[in-house]
Amino acid sequence: MLKVGIVGLPNVGKSTLFNALTSAKNAQSANYPFCTIEPNVGVVNVPDERLYKLQPLVKTDTVIPTTIEFVDIAGLVKGASKGEGLGNQFLHNIREVDAIVQVVRCFDDVNTIHVSGKIDPIDDIETINMELALADMSTLENISKRISKNVKSKDKEALIQDSVINKCMPYLEKGKFINTSDFNEDEKKALHFFHLLMAKPVIYCCNVSETDLLNGNNYTKKVAEYVGNEAEVVLICANLEEELVDLGDEEAKNYLKELGIQNSGIEKMIKSAYDILNLRTYITAGEKEVRAWTITKGTKAPAAAGVIHSDFEKGFIKAEVISYDDFISTGSWAAAREKGVARLEGKDYIVQDGDIMLFRFNN
Repeated sequence: MLKVGIVGLPNVGKSTLFNALTSAKNAQSANYPFCTIEPNVGVVNVPDERLYKLQPLVKTDTVIPTTIEFVDIAGLVKGASKGEGLGNQFLHNIREVDAIVQVVRCFDDVNTIHVSGKIDPIDDIETINMELALADMSTLENISKRISKNVKSKDKEALIQDSVINKCMPYLEKGKFINTSDFNEDEKKALHFFHLLMAKPVIYCCNVSETDLLNGNNYTKKVAEYVGNEAEVVLICANLEEELVDLGDEEAKNYLKELGIQNSGIEKMIKSAYDILNLRTYITAGEKEVRAWTITKGTKAPAAAGVIHSDFEKGFIKAEVISYDDFISTGSWAAAREKGVARLEGKDYIVQDGDIMLFRFNN
């Protein structure tokens, strides 16, 4: 399962956001509410309204969204890379996640003391990023020592690792996340093996007051300018999200509409986390259930079938495919077949987001 770590300095709203994530119930996930499986881990449904539009068409009572696991990681302070505070625990936990949501305080509140005594989101971002970078530099220095003899003897694998280290260091010295666009495929494999913190995709989650949720404020503008095109920036009001948990589905939607907001910040954040990891969804739909399945972009039909069960991939013959829009317009498998919009695809078919699929395979 996809795992996303929520990080941030103390008193930025990280825990409030996590509590909202793991307690929230909305129309799209009413049958499968968010659930906490450990004190600091929650499994959260990926919002997908398509599933609920398909439900009455196939006449099923069961809808199963795909999910993301969110991890509330121990708060970070300066010196975490050297074990200060809960630094060692923080760094260990964050190495195990696939992506990072960095919560940044972008609100004023005299009753909530900031750890550094001032509200400065850019300083907060740089503090966290530099601690992660320092930890990564230590990791790479250890790897460099370990492979030094093999580099001198021109060992192919060691030379690739050495090249990765040399390309990573300039980013880390500046406290920047690593851009892998100038890494070749062999180097990307080595980089993945290193499990570097600053090589993970990141979303900057600006925690604002309710009044700034729609248009942001000077703090969020600074964050957007600082981040540029390097990462996603999402606005969220953690306190509001926590309050929405206690409202009914319709009441929560109406309240957001009054604020001029179509989707909650949590929904935007979940979708962003899904997108930055290049993930896509295909759907199986029948009387038994409507269910979403997670794949990576570019996945071919046999591998997509294997997400359901390995036997489906091994014995793959064909996949019957209907696009979501065609299914909605025709209303059923039978009507789609009759109108010729259902098609058979083979082993080389690249599954598209929203494809509704039925697999044929040998037992």
